[in-house]
Formats: sequence, C-alpha cells, structure tokens
Amino acid sequence: MEIIYTDQDRPTIEEIIDLYLSAGLKRPVDDSTRIERMYANSNLILTARLNGQLIGIARSLTDFGFCCYLSDLAVRKEFQSCGIGKQLVAKTKEIVGNQCMVLLLAAANAIEYYPKIGMDKVDNGFIIKRSI
Repeated sequence: MEIIYTDQDRPTIEEIIDLYLSAGLKRPVDDSTRIERMYANSNLILTARLNGQLIGIARSLTDFGFCCYLSDLAVRKEFQSCGIGKQLVAKTKEIVGNQCMVLLLAAANAIEYYPKIGMDKVDNGFIIKRSI
C-alpha cells in the first residue's frame, strides 16, 4: 500500500469535511460553501491518498517567493503518527522553495507536534481574530 502525495488533486468538499471531522481539525464543517471558498482561494493544496481515500491534506496560501501560510494540515485519525503530516509539510516546503518561509498557526493540541518535525516556534506574530 503506497501513499500517493500530489499537488494536482482537488478533493471534493465532502471528502475535505470528512477528513477534517476525522482529524479533529476545528473548521466550519457545517458550512460547505465556506469550505469551498477556502479551497477555491488557496493556491497550494497537497493531498495524501491511500487506495483512493483522502487521508491527509495541507492547504496553503503562498507567493512562491517569500512566504507561505500553511493554513490547514489534517490527517485522518487512524493515520496520525505515521509521518503523513510531516511529509505534507516537507512537500509544501519543497514546492515553495528555499526562498520562502512556511508559517502556520498551531491548534492548542498540536503545539508540541511542530517542533518534532523540525519547525521553529515564533514569538513575533500578531493576529486580528475572526469574529465567526
């Protein structure tokens, strides 16, 4: 069984919502129109599939020259701790290149994960939170 990683796959909104629910990623899964808009306006989407099933996704917004915001990283619950998230992050970095930083906001339950895969914590960020 080989996991297929690609940036040429466009999963259905139903597949994405199912993956988010399985992964425990807090996203507006009850608003498929919003999820669709999130993906329509993202310019780097990497997927991981096993036997056709979507088991992981990394969704980013990038200029491919200076910065990349990795906004979603999700792996199906039963495949977590198998290195899929690490591969999706590595492939994101490979595609955007060495001139580009990769930045993300971690969910509270994932704070300890990212240093384990080679990411550095930043303390110089600011945010205006969404209201809904």
